[in-house]
Amino acid sequence: MADQNSNEGYSHDFQDRERTGSPVDYLEETSAEITPPMTYNATRPVTSGVGRDREVAGGKGIGITALIISILSLFVMPIILGIVGIVLGFIARRKGASALGTWAITLGAISIIIGIFIAPFF
Repeated sequence: MADQNSNEGYSHDFQDRERTGSPVDYLEETSAEITPPMTYNATRPVTSGVGRDREVAGGKGIGITALIISILSLFVMPIILGIVGIVLGFIARRKGASALGTWAITLGAISIIIGIFIAPFF
């Protein structure tokens, strides 16, 4: 195997380089020249997570509402309020309040199951 410092195996390159006048002893990668360098875009504003904070705050309010409706559905109108709690839970999860939304969905589903299968026997 040829050593990197030796020029064995590159005789055809030497003839071309001598003819064109380029240096004889180069062996480097040129892949960095394929892609253009990154440029800094000063016109694009730097944004923080302000929009995300507003979205989570909106989702938190809907999530609390969904959770209250789902808990209320355990005692009054389980099918109707359970469905409303599930729908609002999905909306809350989409807006960023995943824990509140998941709890509302779970309690709404439990309320519907209890209302359909268990409550008629009492």
